[in-house]
Amino acid sequence: MKLPEAFEENLKKMIGDEGLLLYKESLKKNVRHALRVNTGKISVEDFIKKCPAELTPIPWCKNGFYYNEDEFAASKHPFYFAGLYYLQEPSAMLPAATLNVKEGDKVLDICAAPGGKSTELLQRIGENGYLVTNDISASRAKALVKNIELFGGENILITCESPDKLAAQFEGYFDKILIDAPCSGEGMFRKKNSMISAWHEEINEEYAALQRSILKETVKMLRPGGELLYSTCTFSPLEDEESVAYLLSLDDSLHIVPFEVHSGFLPGNAEWSSYDDIPDIDKTMHLFPHRIEGEGHFVALIKKDDDASGASCAAGRYLPARCMIGEEVNEFLTHINKRFDPSRFEVFGEKLYYIPPECPDSRGLRVLRRGLLVGEIKKKRFEPSQALAMTLTPDTFDKVLALAADDIRINKYLHGETIEYSEEELIEKSFGAAVSKKASSQNDKNTDKKKKNKDSKDKASGDFVLITVDGFSLGFGKLSNGVIKNKYLPGWRMMS
Repeated sequence: MKLPEAFEENLKKMIGDEGLLLYKESLKKNVRHALRVNTGKISVEDFIKKCPAELTPIPWCKNGFYYNEDEFAASKHPFYFAGLYYLQEPSAMLPAATLNVKEGDKVLDICAAPGGKSTELLQRIGENGYLVTNDISASRAKALVKNIELFGGENILITCESPDKLAAQFEGYFDKILIDAPCSGEGMFRKKNSMISAWHEEINEEYAALQRSILKETVKMLRPGGELLYSTCTFSPLEDEESVAYLLSLDDSLHIVPFEVHSGFLPGNAEWSSYDDIPDIDKTMHLFPHRIEGEGHFVALIKKDDDASGASCAAGRYLPARCMIGEEVNEFLTHINKRFDPSRFEVFGEKLYYIPPECPDSRGLRVLRRGLLVGEIKKKRFEPSQALAMTLTPDTFDKVLALAADDIRINKYLHGETIEYSEEELIEKSFGAAVSKKASSQNDKNTDKKKKNKDSKDKASGDFVLITVDGFSLGFGKLSNGVIKNKYLPGWRMMS
């Protein structure tokens, strides 16, 4: 792996000759693979019991684990499609793990695609918090929408906007902000060789200018007492220490604060920059692949004084446009054991959304998703969405086909195929007691089982059924003449 000479010289100034040699040796090693458990759906303890792989804890992320890719095809396991974990580079788990998000917080992830850090923030805001997750790139934001929905996101606003437009809407609004800034990607050289060929001597200056334009607008949205986490996946002091120094220069009420440090972390250093001194810069941290089990990263945690002055957000909560919900929607909702406030529904074209009360006013912004996409209204029939399915559990839908992870029908379902079922497997509920067809059929041994099976299936044709794997939702199917038609979202299907 040939590194640019100018890059090597820059790095040598930071970590010395010996450090550079160790760094170059680390590039010959395999990239470590890792996953982060979705604690919004399953506890870490329960996941460890269910996961077929041997997991090794990542020190800086309580729900992050290394795994051996040769032993566990994590991206093809049904638990991945159930949203039980996110596949993420180990060092990239540090920013969201470090930002002190609490239940009820209003949180912004401004450079969010593809959504790995947002999915972690989502798990921690609780029912009364709200996550605004944004990416200026429309193409990248598509992956952001998918990952948020895969994790069961409801209290969310997904936007595709520039920082200045967001700042005009949300000045002084957020309790916590994460800026995982676009950067030169020097920390990803081992993982993505293309980053090496893209590197040139002016790249650090180019990205530093972009980062500062983002910082200048984004900091306006932080409320007094709030915290902002700035991170990159580069080693460059120009993009790291100096960008932090620029941020501090914008507002005297901003200060670097410490966070939990682990073995191998290297403190930031003003001597690597063009500044004589940057207050508390040693509380920021660099991660190098020769010092930790992960790729390169930089993290700085910034706090705004509690008594800081400044404008606050004038925008109130979003009020959905009044709409009439048809019989087809009301009929479907009777199958869900979940509370919906009728005044919070909103229709855009054929799509029905449910807007949580905490949703901030976002009119005038380019919004990709506001709240939960419930489904689509099509010619007097209602088609529930994949996003809705990911928010449900076996206890909140009235017809469930509960399958085990090793059931061959799981693979067929994830590939978009029709699947078969027996009447005994279908679990129906009256939201007071779950009734298994298998249990009820045993009470009448003299019944003609084949006839009963056929009659029941014919009667149930057209009903939606929730497909689950080991108790976790995968998506919907539709009963039809003794089989289940596949309603798994085509864009999410397993390709091989």
